Amino acid sequence: MKNLKMKAARAGKDLSQQQLAEICQVSRQTINAIEKGDYNPTISLCIAICKALDSTLNDLFWE
Repeated sequence: MKNLKMKAARAGKDLSQQQLAEICQVSRQTINAIEKGDYNPTISLCIAICKALDSTLNDLFWE
């Protein structure tokens, strides 16, 4: 399932996939795969993404 919440939060912060990837210390391809729903990130990566986007796990990763 696509992660449109994460994509919207990233866009709201005016960050590119590359910029978010650098903040979270992963590749741009990893961020892209998460947004497309092709990759389930580890909890530590989820937390790093949430911190970078000033969001909670509930906001971005759970319904």
